Amino acid sequence: MGMRYQGGWAFACLGGCRMRRARKSFREKLADNKDLPRVLDIPPQLAARWDVSGTMVIPAPHEVDAEMRRVRRGRLTTVNRIRAALARKHGVATACPITTGIFASIAARAAGEDEAAGRRRVTPYWRTLKTGGELNAKYPGGIPSLKKRLTVEGHKIVRKGKRFIVADYEKRLFTP
Repeated sequence: MGMRYQGGWAFACLGGCRMRRARKSFREKLADNKDLPRVLDIPPQLAARWDVSGTMVIPAPHEVDAEMRRVRRGRLTTVNRIRAALARKHGVATACPITTGIFASIAARAAGEDEAAGRRRVTPYWRTLKTGGELNAKYPGGIPSLKKRLTVEGHKIVRKGKRFIVADYEKRLFTP
């Protein structure tokens, strides 16, 4: 039902409107386990694409965050190494690459929120690289912030086309 209001239209809502929920913070998303971790058989189409068979774990967000927190100053890891560690922990062939990547991003953004709130001990997300040692531009602060943090820890960042890579990152990989 519409009614005239100062030359424009305002719409009155009678009983059928829903209030918009406030968006969850990344810290809240990190704490929401959604009945995870879960071990599943790898579907045949994914087994062929990933070149692996057997079972996989869909990790809980806090598990990915915990693996990222294990990497100490001067060391590095990749999302694939986190997946391998989670697979070993759960005794399966692999960890889901999609959810592991999403949860790594959520952990990084939760750490960004924590820093903005003044917390000093946060998940060191800048030490988690993409495949091939590439910096993740989607992490808080983007490439400039990641380059600065990694340089302070003694890493050399090189540009390869549009990508930024940690030079000789393989020599600095964290081994659990």
